[in-house]
Amino acid sequence: MIRAKSKMNSSRTFKRSQSTASSSFPPHHPPYVPKKTPLVEFPASPQLILGEEIVHFSHPHPLSKIDLPDLYTCAGCKEYGAGKRFTCQQCDYQLHEFCGLAPQTLKGHPLHYQHQLAFLSKPVKSGIAKSKCDVCAKPIKGYRFRCVACPFRMHPSCEMLQDEVIFPSHPHALRLLPSTAQASSAGDSAGFMCGECGRKRSGRVYRCTGCDYHLHAVCAKGAVNGLYDNGIKGLEKPGMLVVAAKLASRVVVDFIGGLIEGIGESVGEVLVQNVARGRCYSRRRAEE
Repeated sequence: MIRAKSKMNSSRTFKRSQSTASSSFPPHHPPYVPKKTPLVEFPASPQLILGEEIVHFSHPHPLSKIDLPDLYTCAGCKEYGAGKRFTCQQCDYQLHEFCGLAPQTLKGHPLHYQHQLAFLSKPVKSGIAKSKCDVCAKPIKGYRFRCVACPFRMHPSCEMLQDEVIFPSHPHALRLLPSTAQASSAGDSAGFMCGECGRKRSGRVYRCTGCDYHLHAVCAKGAVNGLYDNGIKGLEKPGMLVVAAKLASRVVVDFIGGLIEGIGESVGEVLVQNVARGRCYSRRRAEE
């Protein structure tokens, strides 16, 4: 009897411990499986940044933020870009990240702190006299910031620049030179040799605070629009086709100019001959 009771007690103890152990764990649930979001197929399998999607006023479809190293032209400002961007998954519409998130107004910007700047999205009318950016001196073709009190204007990519920048290829900080200092140096920064492109050109210029290194604002934009990080350079240099087209256009212009000049000379000769014939005819009539 004693052995039977001990067995019963042990079995009760085991059952009790088993019940208490089972009650200490939560009830079994099926594992959570996240829903798969449809991705768009691109040539280089871009990195889709989940959760970053916008609805932009310039396009009827939603735009997703992706990171792709290829070169593209922004549909907003009409300038080049690479890397992060907003793109449409239904068509070939692409925007710079800073163009897609551009504010309506800017106050106290380091490159034009005197007045307020307003964002304009209407495309610039094509013509001979195109407006140029007061920072990089390149033509403005699309989105831009325009001062409400003076003619100052700049690209959205130039809006991303500051009065002091760190460029990846230079170890020191670069500070933006005043426009008056640039104008006094051989006419609007033409005397500064850029350490990035090795050229002299118009536009604002950064100068190193520790050495005699200069950097064009248009070259500094390469670190803003993703071109520098993705190894894209030399877009400002004209290609062989462009040079050939310019030479061909010059030949055509010279040919047309020579043709018009020849026609003018022949017409002049005809007029002189007619005048001479008229004089001879009038003399004969007078003698008769």
